[in-house]
Amino acid sequence: MSASVVGLSGSPAPVSRSRALLELALAALERQGSGPTRLIDLAQLPADGLLGRREDREVTAALRAVSEAGVIVVSTPIYRATYSGLLKVFFDLLPQDALAGKVAIPIATGGGAGHLLAVDHGLRPLLASVGALVVANGVYGTDAQFRNGVPEPPLVERIERAANEAAALASGVTT
Repeated sequence: MSASVVGLSGSPAPVSRSRALLELALAALERQGSGPTRLIDLAQLPADGLLGRREDREVTAALRAVSEAGVIVVSTPIYRATYSGLLKVFFDLLPQDALAGKVAIPIATGGGAGHLLAVDHGLRPLLASVGALVVANGVYGTDAQFRNGVPEPPLVERIERAANEAAALASGVTT
């Protein structure tokens, strides 16, 4: 059984700020009634499968989950002014219109405000390149917006707004 909402964590670390925001977005979407959620940690998928060197059941299952979901939430730390390589290799495996008719939320985190535009100049085009309808309320969080690994209320509010927008769009989007 596939989830109605799939979250993709592009962080190489199992605990990260971008993953914390992803988990908040998935919880918010579940509260909105968008259906069950599934978090896919790209760092846990076999590298040879992600790089397309060989067929891999886990990678195939992740690609299928994304293709069957109605809402996709993508989170990544920003490295060198763009999304992680994990997201790049995963999205390279998707067919051209894999996310057509699906709603997507872009979430990114970085050390400071200097990479804020990575959401609009990196993640948004990545998602649109495979056909996703990307919410206007993308989210970018900085180190300063976290206290002991917990996002501050204004950042949580932005996640909630993005989830609300995605739920509203998904309820009106037909595939």
